[in-house]
Amino acid sequence: MQILKVISLLLDYPTEALQGGRDELVAAISAAREISPQQRAALLQLLDTLAASDLMDIQERYSELFDKGRSLSLLMFEHVHGESRDRGQAMVDLMAQYEDAGFAIGVRELPDYIPLYLEYLATREDLEAREGLADVEHLLALLAARLQERESPYAGCFTALLQIAGCEPQQAVAELLEQVAGETRDDSLEALDKIWEEEAVDFLQAEQQDRCPSQTTLPGKAREEVPVPLHWVDFKHDGQATELAQEVRNV
Repeated sequence: MQILKVISLLLDYPTEALQGGRDELVAAISAAREISPQQRAALLQLLDTLAASDLMDIQERYSELFDKGRSLSLLMFEHVHGESRDRGQAMVDLMAQYEDAGFAIGVRELPDYIPLYLEYLATREDLEAREGLADVEHLLALLAARLQERESPYAGCFTALLQIAGCEPQQAVAELLEQVAGETRDDSLEALDKIWEEEAVDFLQAEQQDRCPSQTTLPGKAREEVPVPLHWVDFKHDGQATELAQEVRNV
C-alpha cells in the first residue's frame, strides 16, 4: 500500500530528499484511494509546509515536537510499556515479525519507530496492513488528538492512518480530545529536568540490582543517538524502494 510509505516519509525526520521529491509525493497522495479527499488534503498541506520551509527550521520544529517528552514519541512501545522490561520483549517479538516477513531493517532505528513500522506494513498485503494499523488504533488516535491539540499539521498523518485502519478518524479523535486537553505537557524544561532526575535515580537502582548497563533512554534521546533517514521511494519505478540518503544526522 503505497500511501503507507508516503506517510512513513512524512513522519520521518525531514531531509533535502523529502523536499526534492515533493512532486512525486504529491502525485502519490493524490492517487491514494484508501483515504478520503479530506485526508489527502491534510497530507498535501503538511507536504507543502515541509517542502516550502527552510530545512533547518522544519528540522528544529520536528525535534521540538517529537523528541521532547514522551507524549508525542514516535516509538510505539514507549506509550505502551514505558521503560519496563516488557518493552524489551515487545521489541524482540516485533523484530521477529519483521524477519519472518523478510523485511530487513537497513537503518539504525528501534523496531517500534512508527515510520519504520509503516514502511514494513507498506510491504504487506492490504488486509494485513490494515490489521497492523488496527492493532495500534488507540495509539494512533491518541497521537492524532495530541497533535490536533497543538494545532500541528502532522495530525493529518495519524487521522489518515486511522481511516486506513477502518475507523472514523473524527469520532476516534473526538473521544480523546477532552482527555488530551487535561494532560500536563511533558516537554517543558521543568518537566524534562524532572524526568532526567528520575531516570538518573532509576539507573543507579538498576545498576545496584543487576550490575548491568541500563538500555533505557531518556525522552527525546532515542532519535539523537541513532538518527538515520529511512529509505526513500522512487515512485517513478513502480514504488520500488531505492536508497537515496545514508548520512547520519548530526544533532
